[in-house]
Amino acid sequence: MFENLSYLTLQHYWWAVVSLLGAILVFMLFVQGGQTLIYTLGKTDLQRKIIINALGRKWDLTFTTLVTFGGAAFASFPLFYATSFGGAYWVWMLILFAFIFQAVSYEYRSKPNNFLGSRTYETFLFINGLLGTILIGTAVGTFFTGSEFSINNMNSSTWETPYRGLELAFNFMRYGTFVNLSLGLTVFFLSRVLASMYFINSIDDTAILMRAKKQLMTNAIPFLAFFLFFLASIIIIDGFAYNPISGKVSLEAHKYLYNLWEMPAVGIIFLTGVVAVIFGIIKGYFYFEKCGDKAIWITGGGTILTVFALFLIAGFNNTCFYPSTYDLQSSLTIQNASSSNYTLVAMSYVSLIVPFVIAYIWYAWSALNKKKITEDEMEKDTHAY
Repeated sequence: MFENLSYLTLQHYWWAVVSLLGAILVFMLFVQGGQTLIYTLGKTDLQRKIIINALGRKWDLTFTTLVTFGGAAFASFPLFYATSFGGAYWVWMLILFAFIFQAVSYEYRSKPNNFLGSRTYETFLFINGLLGTILIGTAVGTFFTGSEFSINNMNSSTWETPYRGLELAFNFMRYGTFVNLSLGLTVFFLSRVLASMYFINSIDDTAILMRAKKQLMTNAIPFLAFFLFFLASIIIIDGFAYNPISGKVSLEAHKYLYNLWEMPAVGIIFLTGVVAVIFGIIKGYFYFEKCGDKAIWITGGGTILTVFALFLIAGFNNTCFYPSTYDLQSSLTIQNASSSNYTLVAMSYVSLIVPFVIAYIWYAWSALNKKKITEDEMEKDTHAY
């Protein structure tokens, strides 16, 4: 089946697969968003226990999606993986350690003889929620603004700044930094919006639910503000286009806007996703009493569609998905950064397990959310997080 596809088609197929996994990951980051709301929503030890256990039932799904996304990126676009992870390693190391903090915290927070105390592990969870969302969003922002690296004829990459990726978020003298950070903050506040919806969907505690409803709108406003700033920025900035025949890279005015126009299917997916996100927020807040617990499916689905479309805009239509601002001709595309035809064919068969990953997430979610968490359950559960 896949052997009959052209090399270019396989490259496009794999960028779509990676994009879908990245979109699902952004949705699953509601766990990280919820971890930053533990003390905002939980005013007593029991309420915090309820919140942490609601998130604890899902944190491994986020980790599974993250690992699957990273594995797919490595297998299909190894030059991108080597350039980004080998060059901007401080950003990726911070993300890695943040997720290590998360795993350790869920494992040891409620263990007997916990000499660090539960508050220490709750602080670790907050750090994971803060850094995990902002840094992942910032890293994805470089797909549109570029990074400072060069690649020689032997496909060996060199990161051209001593900060190893930290400049992408903290060098405020560079315009692209504001774009990157705005996407990072977009993901952060979106994760808190989704977390508020998730709590409404999975917890049966009036006090927590009312605070979650308040946080839904409190975080929706900055989320929309940063998202609009990011969207306006990528529409007006020059994009990184390449000639598919010569391979030459050049700057093109309004490239990402043209991508939406020239790929109408992607534009429809993007607009549908944005509308769904906004509609879900409105439904979750203003129709809280009637169907607020269903809003996460609308906003969550819209999140997946929107992020999926953004990834496609960054990589399809002869666009450099990992551009270099140091040397334009070192920019990475789905053509020059992909694995060999043989590898892509072999991995395409492996990709058939992606629906099973999605099915696993759905099954685990449904099984763990058959009954909403209550105070009575937490008081009797001796194996809670």
